[in-house]
Amino acid sequence: MSQVQFQWLGRIEYGAGLELQNQMVEQRIAGEIPDTVLFLEHEPVYTIGRTRDRSSLKHADDQLPHPVVEINRGGQATYHGPGQLVGYLILDLHLYGQDLHTYLRAVEEMLIGFLQSLDLSPGRRDGLTGVWLENRKIASIGIGVKKWISMHGFGLNVSPDLSGYDSIVPCGIQNVEMTSVVDESEDPKWTPQNVSDALIPFIESELATLRVSH
Repeated sequence: MSQVQFQWLGRIEYGAGLELQNQMVEQRIAGEIPDTVLFLEHEPVYTIGRTRDRSSLKHADDQLPHPVVEINRGGQATYHGPGQLVGYLILDLHLYGQDLHTYLRAVEEMLIGFLQSLDLSPGRRDGLTGVWLENRKIASIGIGVKKWISMHGFGLNVSPDLSGYDSIVPCGIQNVEMTSVVDESEDPKWTPQNVSDALIPFIESELATLRVSH
C-alpha cells in the first residue's frame, strides 16, 4: 500500500492523539493500513522528549499553566494548543529511504513549500530543526520511529495564542521568538483546517521525491 491517506481529526486531547498514533503504528507495521497523515489541533499541553535535562521547562510541572507529557521523540519542551496545526505522519520509512536525517529535512521542506506559496521567506537555521522566518520560529518538528514506521511530526503555528510558549524555553533555544502564519501573512483567513488542506500537495510532493530518489 503506497497511497497516502489524509485525515482531519479536529481538536483532541494529547493523550488521545498519542494513543491513536500508537495504535496506527502497530497497524502500519502489520500492513493493515496505508501510510497516513493525521491533521489535528490539541488542547493546551507541553510535551518534552525523554531526557534528564528538563531545563526548557521554566517551572516545576505543577506550577505550569498546562499539563506536561513526556514522549518518545527527541528534543526539549514545546507547546501545543488550539490554533496550531499538528501533523502526525504514520509512514513506512522503508519506502522513503530509511534515512532519518533526510526524512526530517523533508518534513521541514513540506512546510517551507507551503509558506513560500504565501510569499513568505521561510528557511532553516544551522544546527536546529524546525522552520524559521529569519530568527522567528513558526514550526517545530519532532519524530519518533518504531520498526521504521514514523510517528509524531510537526506543529505549525497558524493562529494560536503564542503566550502558551511563555512558560518554556521552546525546544531549548534561548531567546527564541515564536510566530504564526496569521501574524506573518497578515491574513486572518488561515485556520489549522484550511492550512491542512493547502499542505496536502506539498506533503505528497516531498514524499514522492523521497520515493523516487531511493
